[in-house]
Amino acid sequence: LNMALTVSRPSLALFASEPLRAAGDLIGHLARPAAAAARSCDGHAVILFPGLGANALSMWPLRRHLSGLGYSALDGGQGINTGPVGDVDAWLHALKDVVLERADRVQGRRQPISLVGWSLGGLYAREIAKLVPARVRRVITIGTPFNGTREQTNVGWLFKLLNGQAPPDTPQLLARLATPPPVPTTAVYSRRDGVVAWQSCQHGRSVRSDVEDIEVSASHLGMGWSRSVLGVVARELARPAPRAAA
Repeated sequence: LNMALTVSRPSLALFASEPLRAAGDLIGHLARPAAAAARSCDGHAVILFPGLGANALSMWPLRRHLSGLGYSALDGGQGINTGPVGDVDAWLHALKDVVLERADRVQGRRQPISLVGWSLGGLYAREIAKLVPARVRRVITIGTPFNGTREQTNVGWLFKLLNGQAPPDTPQLLARLATPPPVPTTAVYSRRDGVVAWQSCQHGRSVRSDVEDIEVSASHLGMGWSRSVLGVVARELARPAPRAAA
C-alpha cells in the first residue's frame, strides 16, 4: 500500500509560508464561516484529534461547525498532542477507552461514532478504528501522513522535541499505518501543504470502494478552519451509515 517512499518533503519556502497562509484562512473563516450542510444530521458523536503540538483549541472552529450542524462534537481528551508515549499499542488502547467513555456519556453506550483527526491526530483515528471497527461509523483524516516516512515531513524535529525521541519508522509500522481501517475512510489532502508531503496523505489508488481521497486547497496549519475542509467533513459525516454498530 505504501506508495510514497520516494516522495520528498515540501519545500522550505512552502513550509515558511504556512503561518501566513493559515492566518489568511482563519481570517476568511471568521469573516464568512462555512455554511451549514443542507443534509440532515443524526447527532452521533464525532471525536476530534488535534495535530502534533496542538490541543483542543486548534480544533475549535471545526468543533463549533459540527456542533452547529447538530453533531455531538467532542475532543479526544489527550490535551497537547506530543505523540504516543511508551508502548504504542498500549497507549492506543488507553486512548481508545477514553474516547469510547466520552462518546458513551453523550449518546448512550455502544452507539456508532465517527473519528476525525488532523495531521498526527488522523493516525490515532485510523488506528482506534482498527481496534473497535464495530463502534466506528466513519474515519476522516485531514492532512495526515499515513502513507509515508518521517523524511517526508518538515516537523520530525518537533516530534522529537515534544516526545524526546524520533518518530518510529520501521517497515512494519509504515505498512500498518498505510493500511486503512475496516470502516468507511476519507483522506483529505492539499497540494499546498507545506508541512507534510501531500502524496503521503492519500491512499493513491482505490483499495476499497469505501476508501476515498479528496483534494482541497489549504495550508496544513489552516486545514482545521478551511472552508473547503469543513465542507468536506460535513458532507462525509452526513453520508448514511453503512451498517448498524454491533
